[in-house]
Amino acid sequence: MARERARALLVDFDGVLRRWDPAVAAGVERRYGLADGVLTEIAMQWGRLQPVLTGQVSHADWMSSVADALAEPAGGPERALAAVQEWQRYRGEVDTEVLGFIREARAGGIRVGLATNATDLLDADLAALDLTDEFDAVVSSYRLRVNKPAKEYFRAACEAVATPPNRVLFVDDEDWSVGGARAAGLSAHRWGGPGDLRYLRAALEY
Repeated sequence: MARERARALLVDFDGVLRRWDPAVAAGVERRYGLADGVLTEIAMQWGRLQPVLTGQVSHADWMSSVADALAEPAGGPERALAAVQEWQRYRGEVDTEVLGFIREARAGGIRVGLATNATDLLDADLAALDLTDEFDAVVSSYRLRVNKPAKEYFRAACEAVATPPNRVLFVDDEDWSVGGARAAGLSAHRWGGPGDLRYLRAALEY
């Protein structure tokens, strides 16, 4: 039996709508004598990351823990904290092609939600990037206290866009997140870049 066409779209933030220039972190690491990639490596350790994504600690607490881990290689806690603060001043960039797609979909009657594993900085980041009014719903793991790829996350995301899972298309750049969405009954597409937009437009047929 053919699947019903999606009437709602859930889009991941980091890696899909928001891009990060790796040169920014690399420049900070170079200036502070840190190994290449160490800022992201430490920050993304799951035991350190998962608590901030589920509202157990704040973004500030998370970054303090990163600074603590960097104290020795950076040459002391003050230098480590300065490196982390400089790194965090950069809040990424909007992929304008993806934003254009989101606007087209909404104009075509598709409900669009931002579905993201996020920290308590999400609202501030959306405001800073002028994205506050671009979605029908914002689904944050920090607020839900549960992160992708849990079924509970996707159930809440579908409720936020007032659409049953079998009528929702989810777009994310991580295989494990796409797999979680499919397990929860959504259609899901693994994002590979703006070249995918033609396919997504055809899939939604707005």
